[in-house]
Amino acid sequence: MSSINQSSVSEFLLLGLSRQPQQQQQLLFLLFLIMYLATVLGNILIILAISTDSRLHTPMYFFLSNLSFMDVCFSSTTVPKVLAIYILGSQTISFSGCLTQLYFLCVFAGMDDYLLAVMAYDRYVAICYPLHYTTKMTHQLCTLLVVGSWVVANLNCLLHALLIARLSFCGNNIIPHFFCDATPLLKLSCSDTQLNELMIHTEGAVVMVTPFACILISYIYITYAVLRVSSPRGRWKAFSTCGSHLAVVCLFYGTIISLYFNPSSSHSPGRDMAAAMMYTVVTPMLNPFIYSLRNRDMKGALRKVLTMRFISKQ
Repeated sequence: MSSINQSSVSEFLLLGLSRQPQQQQQLLFLLFLIMYLATVLGNILIILAISTDSRLHTPMYFFLSNLSFMDVCFSSTTVPKVLAIYILGSQTISFSGCLTQLYFLCVFAGMDDYLLAVMAYDRYVAICYPLHYTTKMTHQLCTLLVVGSWVVANLNCLLHALLIARLSFCGNNIIPHFFCDATPLLKLSCSDTQLNELMIHTEGAVVMVTPFACILISYIYITYAVLRVSSPRGRWKAFSTCGSHLAVVCLFYGTIISLYFNPSSSHSPGRDMAAAMMYTVVTPMLNPFIYSLRNRDMKGALRKVLTMRFISKQ
């Protein structure tokens, strides 16, 4: 990233919450803080519950614990900076800091993307091949799927970070956002950004669309298999195991598509910030609730963890 030094802009100014009236800024700060604490606490409880309850040592919960870890990291990439900006009053972020934030944001968003696809494949095997589930979804395969997702996510995000690092930023350094994102950065560049945009809409789209296609195909087969079940109760039970996952998929992909794969003319700072807040802050916070509230085993494990913590304090 030596090309960073060629840029005349050494830092950016994150407008974030500052464009709102003072009273709204305070409300947004409190909202960010509450959601971040809920995200960290909720996802850590999920990880503890899965790790301490032997009944949850299955592929589905292995992937869920990884998703919870990614959600904590994902939210921690943006929210602490927002809170620091409000507390310290400094809205600046260095060029290298901006690229670093962009890179890790991309990695953790990508990992969420791939893990949702892996979890869909897990449900497909569990419902369509229940008798072969344990032989197909081995510990080695589960580990390989997670490690492979890490490798692909890092290579993809490194490519986009390096492409942005080669750009020049000559004048305006104001980012109308609460974190460094690719879209506002490309708008600020005084270099030719056609290659960046081409890679986002080709390679980036393929990397995003491929897991989404895997999810769709998995659920087509799942739906076909469930509809063949004669018992209505059996069909409902099979579909209910997928309901939480489908809710998270719709929430995550809906905001990602509206933010990154719409024409640039349809973008506005306010709309982009709301969509970005949805997938970087709200979705990671909701995941623990979505996956635990309708899951009897998870609720039992969480109750056990909370009981153990309460007893240990007495």
